[in-house]
Amino acid sequence: MTLMETTPDAGTPAATTGSASAPGNGWIRVCRVDDLLVERGAAALLGDRQVALFRTFDGRIFATDQIDPFSGAAVLSRGIVGDRGGVPTVASPMYKQVFDLRTGTCLDTQGKDPLTVAVHPVAVAEGDVFVKLEGDPR
Repeated sequence: MTLMETTPDAGTPAATTGSASAPGNGWIRVCRVDDLLVERGAAALLGDRQVALFRTFDGRIFATDQIDPFSGAAVLSRGIVGDRGGVPTVASPMYKQVFDLRTGTCLDTQGKDPLTVAVHPVAVAEGDVFVKLEGDPR
């Protein structure tokens, strides 16, 4: 199977791949690539887990937990998507902390103790976006 996977650290641009079918074992189909607007977030409920998907200006797709670790609110998909020195970011709409979409590291804590947001691997096959959930959201 040909599959383009974007792991949190790789930052590989997402792309529609060959004639292979969906990835297996642990991957969840979320949407079509075309359903994601560039430089906007989208929320998805995968089982009982809320995730936020982001499509950057260069076509990369990232997935994080939807819960803002500083406020506990499910709002990250409504954050401002941007770039900080080549690093794809999202700024939380609550208290404006900025997170690296590749690693979940908070780049700007706004004076609070540093926290991270969970990131999840993303794969694209035949124009479908898949996410592999890892770890407990709490």
